[in-house]
Amino acid sequence: MSDIHSTAYRYDAVCTELGVSPNPYVVKMLEKEKEDTVFEFKENMHLYLAGNNKLLTDKRLVDQDMLVLYKTLQNNLYVTSLDLRFNNITDEGAKHLAKLIEESATLRDLNLMSNDIGPEGAEMLAKALQTNESMKSLRLTGNKIGNRGGMAFAQMLQVNTTLEALDVADCDLTIESVIALSTVLHQNKTLKALNVNRPILFTQQEETTVHYAKMLHVNTTIEEIHLQKYDMRDFGATRLAENLMQNNTLKCLNLSCNRITRDGALEISKVLKENTAIEILDLGYNRLEDDGACHIAEALKTYNTNLQTLVVSFNNIGNKGLCALADALKVNTSLKQIFIWGNKLEEPATIAFASLLESGRIKSEDTDIRAYVVDGVTKLCELNNSIRRHYYYAPSYGDDVPTWQQRGQNPRGSDVIAIKNFTTY
Repeated sequence: MSDIHSTAYRYDAVCTELGVSPNPYVVKMLEKEKEDTVFEFKENMHLYLAGNNKLLTDKRLVDQDMLVLYKTLQNNLYVTSLDLRFNNITDEGAKHLAKLIEESATLRDLNLMSNDIGPEGAEMLAKALQTNESMKSLRLTGNKIGNRGGMAFAQMLQVNTTLEALDVADCDLTIESVIALSTVLHQNKTLKALNVNRPILFTQQEETTVHYAKMLHVNTTIEEIHLQKYDMRDFGATRLAENLMQNNTLKCLNLSCNRITRDGALEISKVLKENTAIEILDLGYNRLEDDGACHIAEALKTYNTNLQTLVVSFNNIGNKGLCALADALKVNTSLKQIFIWGNKLEEPATIAFASLLESGRIKSEDTDIRAYVVDGVTKLCELNNSIRRHYYYAPSYGDDVPTWQQRGQNPRGSDVIAIKNFTTY
Protein backbone atom coordinates (compact mmCIF):
# COMPACT_ATOMS: atom_id res chain seq x y z
CA MET A 1 0.00 0.00 0.00
CA SER A 2 2.01 2.91 -1.29
CA ASP A 3 -0.71 5.31 -2.45
CA ILE A 4 -3.97 6.78 -1.23
CA HIS A 5 -6.18 4.54 -3.38
CA SER A 6 -4.78 1.30 -1.97
CA THR A 7 -4.95 2.80 1.55
CA ALA A 8 -8.64 3.70 1.15
CA TYR A 9 -9.39 0.27 -0.32
CA ARG A 10 -7.65 -1.43 2.60
CA TYR A 11 -9.65 0.65 5.09
CA ASP A 12 -12.94 -0.45 3.53
CA ALA A 13 -11.79 -4.07 3.49
CA VAL A 14 -10.84 -3.98 7.19
CA CYS A 15 -14.20 -2.47 8.14
CA THR A 16 -15.95 -5.27 6.23
CA GLU A 17 -13.71 -7.88 7.86
CA LEU A 18 -14.46 -6.61 11.36
CA GLY A 19 -18.13 -6.01 10.65
CA VAL A 20 -18.07 -2.30 11.56
CA SER A 21 -19.26 0.72 9.66
CA PRO A 22 -16.55 2.97 8.18
CA ASN A 23 -16.01 6.09 10.27
CA PRO A 24 -17.32 9.08 8.25
CA TYR A 25 -14.44 11.27 9.46
CA VAL A 26 -11.78 8.81 8.28
CA VAL A 27 -13.56 8.33 4.97
CA LYS A 28 -13.79 12.11 4.49
CA MET A 29 -10.05 12.61 5.07
CA LEU A 30 -9.12 9.77 2.73
CA GLU A 31 -11.39 11.18 0.02
CA LYS A 32 -9.87 14.62 0.51
CA GLU A 33 -6.42 13.12 0.04
CA LYS A 34 -7.59 11.52 -3.19
CA GLU A 35 -8.71 14.94 -4.45
CA ASP A 36 -5.38 16.52 -3.51
CA THR A 37 -3.35 13.87 -5.31
CA VAL A 38 -5.20 14.56 -8.55
CA PHE A 39 -3.33 17.86 -8.89
CA GLU A 40 -0.12 17.01 -7.02
CA PHE A 41 1.84 13.79 -6.71
CA LYS A 42 2.57 12.78 -3.11
CA GLU A 43 5.02 10.21 -1.82
CA ASN A 44 3.48 10.12 1.67
CA MET A 45 0.51 11.36 3.67
CA HIS A 46 -0.16 13.15 6.95
CA LEU A 47 -3.43 11.58 8.16
CA TYR A 48 -5.19 14.33 10.10
CA LEU A 49 -7.90 12.99 12.43
CA ALA A 50 -7.97 15.57 15.23
CA GLY A 51 -11.15 15.43 17.28
CA ASN A 52 -11.31 19.16 18.04
CA ASN A 53 -11.89 20.38 14.48
CA LYS A 54 -15.63 21.05 14.32
CA LEU A 55 -15.41 22.01 10.67
CA LEU A 56 -14.59 18.39 9.84
CA THR A 57 -16.30 16.24 12.46
CA ASP A 58 -18.73 16.31 15.37
CA LYS A 59 -17.72 12.90 16.72
CA ARG A 60 -14.41 11.90 18.25
CA LEU A 61 -12.61 8.68 17.46
CA VAL A 62 -12.77 5.83 19.98
CA ASP A 63 -10.83 2.62 20.69
CA GLN A 64 -12.66 0.64 18.01
CA ASP A 65 -11.41 3.11 15.40
CA MET A 66 -7.84 2.48 16.58
CA LEU A 67 -8.22 -1.24 15.89
CA VAL A 68 -9.38 -0.47 12.35
CA LEU A 69 -6.53 2.00 11.82
CA TYR A 70 -4.00 -0.52 13.11
CA LYS A 71 -5.12 -3.19 10.68
CA THR A 72 -5.26 -0.65 7.87
CA LEU A 73 -1.83 0.86 8.40
CA GLN A 74 0.25 -2.04 9.73
CA ASN A 75 1.84 -2.70 6.33
CA ASN A 76 1.18 0.73 4.85
CA LEU A 77 4.01 2.71 3.26
CA TYR A 78 2.01 5.82 2.36
CA VAL A 79 0.85 7.20 5.73
CA THR A 80 3.91 8.47 7.62
CA SER A 81 2.26 10.87 10.07
CA LEU A 82 -0.85 10.36 12.22
CA ASP A 83 -2.64 13.13 14.14
CA LEU A 84 -5.14 11.78 16.70
CA ARG A 85 -5.27 14.69 19.14
CA PHE A 86 -8.39 15.43 21.20
CA ASN A 87 -10.15 12.10 20.69
CA ASN A 88 -11.48 9.52 23.17
CA ILE A 89 -8.64 7.02 22.98
CA THR A 90 -8.07 5.03 26.18
CA ASP A 91 -5.57 2.35 27.16
CA GLU A 92 -7.41 -0.12 24.94
CA GLY A 93 -6.86 2.11 21.91
CA ALA A 94 -3.26 2.66 22.95
CA LYS A 95 -2.75 -1.12 22.82
CA HIS A 96 -3.68 -1.15 19.12
CA LEU A 97 -1.49 1.89 18.41
CA ALA A 98 1.42 0.19 20.20
CA LYS A 99 1.04 -2.76 17.82
CA LEU A 100 1.07 -0.33 14.91
CA ILE A 101 4.29 1.23 16.21
CA GLU A 102 5.87 -2.22 16.53
CA GLU A 103 4.94 -3.34 13.03
CA SER A 104 5.13 -0.13 11.00
CA ALA A 105 8.37 0.66 9.22
CA THR A 106 7.36 4.09 7.92
CA LEU A 107 5.31 5.83 10.65
CA ARG A 108 7.41 8.82 11.78
CA ASP A 109 5.08 11.12 13.74
CA LEU A 110 2.26 10.27 16.15
CA ASN A 111 0.22 12.92 17.96
CA LEU A 112 -1.95 11.63 20.83
CA MET A 113 -2.40 14.93 22.64
CA SER A 114 -5.34 15.23 25.06
CA ASN A 115 -6.77 11.73 24.94
CA ASP A 116 -7.60 9.42 27.87
CA ILE A 117 -4.47 7.27 27.87
CA GLY A 118 -3.28 6.26 31.32
CA PRO A 119 -0.21 4.55 32.81
CA GLU A 120 -1.00 1.14 31.26
CA GLY A 121 -1.38 2.58 27.78
CA ALA A 122 1.81 4.59 28.18
CA GLU A 123 3.73 1.45 29.15
CA MET A 124 2.54 -0.34 26.01
CA LEU A 125 3.51 2.61 23.79
CA ALA A 126 6.93 2.87 25.45
CA LYS A 127 7.56 -0.87 25.10
CA ALA A 128 6.69 -0.69 21.40
CA LEU A 129 9.16 2.17 20.92
CA GLN A 130 11.97 0.03 22.32
CA THR A 131 12.03 -1.95 19.08
CA ASN A 132 10.72 0.68 16.66
CA GLU A 133 13.27 2.12 14.22
CA SER A 134 11.18 4.68 12.32
CA MET A 135 9.36 6.89 14.85
CA LYS A 136 10.79 10.40 15.12
CA SER A 137 8.18 12.25 17.17
CA LEU A 138 5.62 11.29 19.84
CA ARG A 139 3.31 13.76 21.53
CA LEU A 140 1.33 12.68 24.61
CA THR A 141 0.45 16.07 26.07
CA GLY A 142 -2.46 15.98 28.51
CA ASN A 143 -2.69 12.21 28.91
CA LYS A 144 -2.53 11.34 32.60
CA ILE A 145 0.17 8.71 32.37
CA GLY A 146 1.54 9.59 35.80
CA ASN A 147 4.79 8.47 37.35
CA ARG A 148 4.45 4.90 36.08
CA GLY A 149 4.09 6.03 32.47
CA GLY A 150 6.93 8.54 32.82
CA MET A 151 9.26 5.84 34.12
CA ALA A 152 8.32 3.63 31.16
CA PHE A 153 9.39 6.34 28.72
CA ALA A 154 12.61 6.93 30.63
CA GLN A 155 13.36 3.22 30.28
CA MET A 156 12.51 3.39 26.57
CA LEU A 157 14.99 6.23 25.99
CA GLN A 158 17.77 3.99 27.27
CA VAL A 159 17.18 1.64 24.32
CA ASN A 160 15.57 3.65 21.51
CA THR A 161 17.98 5.23 19.02
CA THR A 162 15.60 6.96 16.60
CA LEU A 163 13.11 9.10 18.57
CA GLU A 164 13.98 12.78 18.22
CA ALA A 165 11.03 14.55 19.93
CA LEU A 166 9.08 13.52 23.02
CA ASP A 167 6.25 15.61 24.50
CA VAL A 168 4.98 14.49 27.92
CA ALA A 169 3.75 17.87 29.15
CA ASP A 170 0.76 18.02 31.52
CA CYS A 171 0.96 14.26 32.03
CA ASP A 172 1.08 14.39 35.86
CA LEU A 173 4.68 13.20 36.01
CA THR A 174 6.13 13.18 39.52
CA ILE A 175 9.63 13.85 40.76
CA GLU A 176 10.86 10.27 40.22
CA SER A 177 9.97 10.11 36.53
CA VAL A 178 11.06 13.69 35.86
CA ILE A 179 14.51 12.98 37.30
CA ALA A 180 14.66 9.62 35.50
CA LEU A 181 14.07 11.34 32.15
CA SER A 182 16.87 13.80 32.82
CA THR A 183 19.21 11.01 33.95
CA VAL A 184 18.83 8.85 30.82
CA LEU A 185 19.58 11.89 28.66
CA HIS A 186 23.12 11.86 29.98
CA GLN A 187 23.65 8.92 27.62
CA ASN A 188 20.91 9.24 24.97
CA LYS A 189 22.38 10.77 21.80
CA THR A 190 19.31 11.00 19.53
CA LEU A 191 16.58 12.95 21.34
CA LYS A 192 16.55 16.57 20.18
CA ALA A 193 13.35 18.00 21.73
CA LEU A 194 11.84 17.30 25.15
CA ASN A 195 8.71 18.82 26.67
CA VAL A 196 8.18 18.03 30.36
CA ASN A 197 5.99 21.00 31.31
CA ARG A 198 3.92 21.04 34.48
CA PRO A 199 4.98 18.01 36.51
CA ILE A 200 3.38 17.35 39.90
CA LEU A 201 6.07 18.46 42.35
CA PHE A 202 5.80 18.84 46.11
CA THR A 203 9.42 19.69 46.86
CA GLN A 204 10.78 23.18 47.44
CA GLN A 205 14.40 22.22 46.82
CA GLU A 206 14.32 22.44 42.99
CA GLU A 207 15.98 19.03 42.62
CA THR A 208 14.41 18.51 39.21
CA THR A 209 15.83 21.76 37.86
CA VAL A 210 19.28 20.87 39.16
CA HIS A 211 19.13 17.46 37.43
CA TYR A 212 18.17 19.04 34.10
CA ALA A 213 20.93 21.61 34.52
CA LYS A 214 23.51 18.86 35.02
CA MET A 215 22.12 16.98 32.02
CA LEU A 216 22.44 20.05 29.78
CA HIS A 217 26.06 20.39 30.86
CA VAL A 218 26.99 17.04 29.26
CA ASN A 219 24.29 16.43 26.64
CA THR A 220 25.31 17.37 23.11
CA THR A 221 22.11 16.59 21.17
CA ILE A 222 19.18 18.30 22.94
CA GLU A 223 18.19 21.37 20.93
CA GLU A 224 14.85 22.19 22.55
CA ILE A 225 13.68 21.82 26.15
CA HIS A 226 10.54 23.04 27.92
CA LEU A 227 10.58 23.47 31.70
CA GLN A 228 7.36 25.41 32.17
CA LYS A 229 5.55 25.45 35.55
CA TYR A 230 8.40 24.00 37.61
CA ASP A 231 8.03 26.54 40.42
CA MET A 232 11.58 27.50 39.44
CA ARG A 233 13.13 30.35 41.38
CA ASP A 234 16.44 32.17 41.12
CA PHE A 235 18.38 29.25 42.59
CA GLY A 236 17.21 26.95 39.81
CA ALA A 237 17.77 29.58 37.13
CA THR A 238 21.31 30.08 38.42
CA ARG A 239 22.06 26.35 38.28
CA LEU A 240 20.76 26.22 34.71
CA ALA A 241 22.80 29.24 33.70
CA GLU A 242 25.99 27.82 35.19
CA ASN A 243 25.64 24.61 33.21
CA LEU A 244 24.58 26.28 29.97
CA MET A 245 27.73 28.36 29.68
CA GLN A 246 29.51 25.69 27.64
CA ASN A 247 26.46 24.21 25.93
CA ASN A 248 26.63 24.82 22.18
CA THR A 249 23.64 22.78 21.00
CA LEU A 250 20.56 24.02 22.91
CA LYS A 251 18.56 26.35 20.65
CA CYS A 252 15.20 26.67 22.44
CA LEU A 253 14.84 27.21 26.19
CA ASN A 254 11.36 27.57 27.69
CA LEU A 255 11.31 28.76 31.30
CA SER A 256 7.88 30.42 31.25
CA CYS A 257 5.37 30.31 34.11
CA ASN A 258 7.98 30.10 36.86
CA ARG A 259 9.12 32.43 39.66
CA ILE A 260 12.34 33.82 38.22
CA THR A 261 13.13 37.38 39.36
CA ARG A 262 15.84 39.93 38.49
CA ASP A 263 18.59 37.82 40.09
CA GLY A 264 17.75 34.82 37.94
CA ALA A 265 17.55 37.07 34.90
CA LEU A 266 21.04 38.36 35.69
CA GLU A 267 22.42 34.82 35.56
CA ILE A 268 20.56 34.04 32.33
CA SER A 269 21.92 37.24 30.79
CA LYS A 270 25.42 35.92 31.47
CA VAL A 271 24.60 32.92 29.27
CA LEU A 272 23.43 35.29 26.53
CA LYS A 273 26.68 37.24 26.85
CA GLU A 274 28.56 34.02 26.11
CA ASN A 275 26.70 34.02 22.77
CA THR A 276 25.67 30.39 23.10
CA ALA A 277 23.50 28.62 20.51
CA ILE A 278 20.20 29.67 22.14
CA GLU A 279 17.90 31.15 19.49
CA ILE A 280 14.55 31.09 21.36
CA LEU A 281 14.26 32.18 25.00
CA ASP A 282 10.86 32.16 26.69
CA LEU A 283 10.76 33.94 30.05
CA GLY A 284 7.07 34.82 29.93
CA TYR A 285 4.97 34.85 33.10
CA ASN A 286 7.87 35.28 35.50
CA ARG A 287 8.87 38.19 37.78
CA LEU A 288 11.71 39.88 35.92
CA GLU A 289 10.49 43.47 36.41
CA ASP A 290 12.63 46.41 35.26
CA ASP A 291 15.99 45.23 36.57
CA GLY A 292 15.66 41.79 35.04
CA ALA A 293 14.68 43.25 31.66
CA CYS A 294 17.66 45.62 31.83
CA HIS A 295 20.03 42.68 32.39
CA ILE A 296 18.62 40.89 29.32
CA ALA A 297 18.77 44.12 27.29
CA GLU A 298 22.41 44.68 28.18
CA ALA A 299 23.34 41.23 26.93
CA LEU A 300 21.42 41.77 23.68
CA LYS A 301 22.88 45.20 23.13
CA THR A 302 26.53 44.44 23.58
CA TYR A 303 27.29 40.74 23.29
CA ASN A 304 24.64 38.44 21.82
CA THR A 305 24.22 37.84 18.10
CA ASN A 306 22.41 34.46 18.12
CA LEU A 307 19.11 35.04 19.94
CA GLN A 308 16.24 35.38 17.46
CA THR A 309 13.12 35.18 19.67
CA LEU A 310 12.57 36.65 23.14
CA VAL A 311 9.40 36.31 25.21
CA VAL A 312 9.05 38.52 28.31
CA SER A 313 5.24 38.78 28.43
CA PHE A 314 3.56 39.33 31.81
CA ASN A 315 6.67 40.12 33.84
CA ASN A 316 5.62 43.37 35.51
CA ILE A 317 8.18 45.29 33.43
CA GLY A 318 7.77 49.06 33.40
CA ASN A 319 9.10 51.92 31.28
CA LYS A 320 12.70 51.49 32.34
CA GLY A 321 12.96 47.85 31.37
CA LEU A 322 10.87 48.07 28.20
CA CYS A 323 12.77 51.11 26.94
CA ALA A 324 16.04 49.29 27.62
CA LEU A 325 14.83 46.38 25.47
CA ALA A 326 13.72 48.78 22.73
CA ASP A 327 17.12 50.50 22.78
CA ALA A 328 18.85 47.11 22.55
CA LEU A 329 16.83 46.26 19.44
CA LYS A 330 18.18 49.35 17.71
CA VAL A 331 21.70 47.94 18.05
CA ASN A 332 21.02 44.19 17.92
CA THR A 333 20.15 43.05 14.40
CA SER A 334 19.74 39.31 15.02
CA LEU A 335 16.66 39.40 17.28
CA LYS A 336 13.64 39.03 14.99
CA GLN A 337 10.75 38.34 17.38
CA ILE A 338 9.88 39.92 20.72
CA PHE A 339 6.72 39.49 22.81
CA ILE A 340 6.03 42.02 25.56
CA TRP A 341 2.27 42.13 26.15
CA GLY A 342 1.09 42.02 29.77
CA ASN A 343 3.69 44.44 31.13
CA LYS A 344 3.26 48.09 32.16
CA LEU A 345 2.81 49.61 28.72
CA GLU A 346 2.95 53.31 29.57
CA GLU A 347 3.64 56.09 27.09
CA PRO A 348 7.48 56.14 27.00
CA ALA A 349 7.52 52.39 26.35
CA THR A 350 4.67 52.52 23.83
CA ILE A 351 6.43 55.28 21.87
CA ALA A 352 9.68 53.30 21.84
CA PHE A 353 8.06 50.15 20.45
CA ALA A 354 5.79 52.09 18.10
CA SER A 355 8.95 53.58 16.61
CA LEU A 356 10.43 50.10 16.11
CA LEU A 357 7.26 48.95 14.36
CA GLU A 358 7.06 52.06 12.18
CA SER A 359 10.70 51.79 11.12
CA GLY A 360 10.26 48.12 10.19
CA ARG A 361 12.80 46.92 12.76
CA ILE A 362 10.02 44.72 14.20
CA LYS A 363 7.41 43.29 11.85
CA SER A 364 3.81 43.02 12.99
CA GLU A 365 3.80 39.23 12.59
CA ASP A 366 6.88 38.95 14.82
CA THR A 367 5.41 40.54 17.94
CA ASP A 368 2.23 40.53 20.02
CA ILE A 369 1.58 44.28 19.92
CA ARG A 370 0.31 46.91 17.47
CA ALA A 371 0.59 50.66 17.86
CA TYR A 372 -2.24 53.16 17.41
CA VAL A 373 -2.80 56.80 18.33
CA VAL A 374 -5.80 58.21 20.18
CA ASP A 375 -6.06 61.98 20.74
CA GLY A 376 -2.35 62.34 20.14
CA VAL A 377 -1.45 59.63 22.68
CA THR A 378 0.36 56.48 21.48
CA LYS A 379 -1.17 53.22 22.67
CA LEU A 380 -0.45 49.53 22.12
CA CYS A 381 -3.01 46.79 21.60
CA GLU A 382 -2.54 43.02 21.74
CA LEU A 383 -2.16 40.83 18.67
CA ASN A 384 -2.91 37.11 18.70
CA ASN A 385 0.68 36.18 17.99
CA SER A 386 2.84 33.82 20.04
CA ILE A 387 5.59 31.34 19.31
CA ARG A 388 3.33 28.38 20.20
CA ARG A 389 -0.05 29.58 19.02
CA HIS A 390 -0.58 26.41 16.96
CA TYR A 391 0.28 24.05 19.80
CA TYR A 392 -3.29 22.96 20.60
CA TYR A 393 -5.29 24.25 17.66
CA ALA A 394 -4.78 26.10 14.39
CA PRO A 395 -7.09 28.07 12.08
CA SER A 396 -8.47 26.54 8.90
CA TYR A 397 -8.72 29.78 6.94
CA GLY A 398 -6.48 32.72 6.15
CA ASP A 399 -2.74 33.09 5.81
CA ASP A 400 -1.81 31.54 9.17
CA VAL A 401 -2.73 27.91 8.47
CA PRO A 402 0.18 25.54 9.26
CA THR A 403 1.02 22.76 6.83
CA TRP A 404 -0.36 20.00 9.08
CA GLN A 405 -3.80 21.62 9.39
CA GLN A 406 -6.55 20.85 6.89
CA ARG A 407 -7.44 24.02 5.02
CA GLY A 408 -11.13 24.94 4.82
CA GLN A 409 -12.83 25.46 1.50
CA ASN A 410 -14.00 29.06 1.24
CA PRO A 411 -16.91 29.26 -1.20
CA ARG A 412 -15.84 32.75 -2.22
CA GLY A 413 -12.39 31.51 -3.12
CA SER A 414 -10.59 34.05 -0.97
CA ASP A 415 -8.33 31.54 0.78
CA VAL A 416 -4.61 32.03 0.29
CA ILE A 417 -1.78 29.54 0.69
CA ALA A 418 -0.28 29.28 4.18
CA ILE A 419 2.99 31.13 4.54
CA LYS A 420 3.98 30.02 8.05
CA ASN A 421 4.66 26.81 9.88
CA PHE A 422 5.89 27.09 13.44
CA THR A 423 7.62 23.84 14.33
CA THR A 424 8.55 24.84 17.87
CA TYR A 425 6.34 23.31 20.63
